[in-house]
Amino acid sequence: MAVPQNKVTKSRRNMRRAHDALTAANPAECPNCGELKRPHHVCAACGHYDEREVVAKADEIDLDDEDAA
Repeated sequence: MAVPQNKVTKSRRNMRRAHDALTAANPAECPNCGELKRPHHVCAACGHYDEREVVAKADEIDLDDEDAA
């Protein structure tokens, strides 16, 4: 069974964990709509990637419209 030979001090333990901190996100601005998006991902707002549309976004349907009956 793995048992430590000596006690690991708080200082040594915390120095080992010094690189475990989370880093902030790196959002980029979409060149088409200006919304923030993740780098190298399709824009969730407009469906564009690399200045071309790759995902067609459906228009919202208004169910309160009287003509829809």
